[in-house]
Amino acid sequence: MAEALNSLYKHELIYRRPWTSATDVEYATAEWVSWYNHQRLHSALGHVPPAEYEAAYWAGGTTSTTVPETVLQNS
Repeated sequence: MAEALNSLYKHELIYRRPWTSATDVEYATAEWVSWYNHQRLHSALGHVPPAEYEAAYWAGGTTSTTVPETVLQNS
């Protein structure tokens, strides 16, 4: 799974443009990780972002195979 994530990261971010400095890559990586965790809709989680699903999980004690009702109502 880690290799798949690394491949996705490289394809979506790194290979798309030439980078002039390591600092630029660091900032872009931080933005990509934030998007990946907080904005990307995940189909296996009922089309909600992973961070939102996790917060609902810990707040409601749902199982990892069900989407919390609170998440579905907010979608």
